[in-house]
Amino acid sequence: MNNFRDISILKLDDEKILVVACDSAGGIGSKIEDKIKISNQIAGKFTARVALMELLASGAKPISIIDTLSVELEPTGKEIIAGIKEELFIVGIENLLTGSTEENITTVQTGIGVTAIGIATLDQLRLAISQKGDLIVALGLPKVGYQVVEDRNQIADLELILKTLELDYIHEILPVGSKGISYEANVLAKSNQLNLELLNSELDLAKSAGPATVVLVSIAESDLLKLKEDIDKPINLIGRLDN
Repeated sequence: MNNFRDISILKLDDEKILVVACDSAGGIGSKIEDKIKISNQIAGKFTARVALMELLASGAKPISIIDTLSVELEPTGKEIIAGIKEELFIVGIENLLTGSTEENITTVQTGIGVTAIGIATLDQLRLAISQKGDLIVALGLPKVGYQVVEDRNQIADLELILKTLELDYIHEILPVGSKGISYEANVLAKSNQLNLELLNSELDLAKSAGPATVVLVSIAESDLLKLKEDIDKPINLIGRLDN
């Protein structure tokens, strides 16, 4: 198995590829020692969202979703699982969930892990397919902590990923997390053996995008206006790919 950006890929045969994506959250929830106090349902929802966004962005079709919860099933675990299932429902895969909870030790802080496993054929993979001259565009704004809940209309979500997958002029799709826009944009460039020319001086490109509140896409420059018409999230030009 090889790591590619934030996912792991394994060639199963001459045509099929196994793709694995995961995300975790700690200290976020409703337990006494949690640092960010939000509902367990919201915590589960956003943790599942990140793993699913990473998997779907690669071009893979989900075949299994696994929750590993460092909390008791009743009541915390069930509340987290309800949030996870909300995200799975959006993709139509709520029947693919399995997982485990902590029933031996009493916990005072929330810990959540979600792993998404999918299958893709070689021609379905959307990895390292950007082209020289492509623009890198950020969809959504970097948000972290309470901002994620307060500014939901400004952040990327699963519906946005599904929309971008429908647009045939979009080359690559890359969710951005805690390392920020600049880091992920450079990773995208490097994976295509190209260099990134930054063109944005207004957006905080180093700020954490928390649970994938930003999605980067690569497109031909001629399709930028079309993208602005098709997407109803904040859109910011980040840079251009070149030799």
